[in-house]
Parts: sequence; structure tokens; C-alpha cells
Amino acid sequence: MATVSKEKWQSFTLAEQLGNIGSEVGRAAKWRGKDEDSFWGAVTRAMDLFDLTQADRRWSNRRLELDRAREVFADAVLGGTEYKSDFKDLEKYFMLFALVAQSQSYSRSHTV
Repeated sequence: MATVSKEKWQSFTLAEQLGNIGSEVGRAAKWRGKDEDSFWGAVTRAMDLFDLTQADRRWSNRRLELDRAREVFADAVLGGTEYKSDFKDLEKYFMLFALVAQSQSYSRSHTV
């Protein structure tokens, strides 16, 4: 995902935001151990998107969950030594948000 403005990012639902973070998590998983530049690029983009999501005041009541997701992602990036985090589990977690976002988008476009 290219750099996105704060304003554009805040037009997304929480499911859309977390689904997009999940895309970068998936990219990081794909490139880990294969292409360091691509891996660290995906990690950096994911962290930037976490920052934008955490700054979105609409989710202040979800801050603990967002902080924990970021922390677990960082742990996976660094080898999973603190929480035994791995990309496979993170991809499953974020995929659920992507599916919800897709469902919401479909529902909005097919309302009578």
C-alpha cells in the first residue's frame, strides 16, 4: 500500500484499517528470510498504519487492543521471543478484519 494521508485513512472503518495492516503483515511474512528490503518495507508500512490507526480518535475505546496488536506484531518481527508471536497467527487475526471490511463494502453496494 502506498503512503496514505491521515485524512484518507480516517475515512476507513476499523475493519478496513486493520485489514490493510494485515496486508502488510502478510507481505512481511512472505518476504521474511527471502528479501530483506521487501521485508523491512512491509514492516515499516505496517507500523506506519498502526500509528495512523492508533491516532484515530474513533477507536480510543479500542486502544488497548490496538496497542497489543502492534506489540505482538513487533514481537513477531523480532523473532517472537517475548510472546511466541508468529506471522501465521497474525495473518489469521487480521484476515478476519479484511473479511468483515469486504462484507461491509458488499452490503453498502448492494442495498436497496
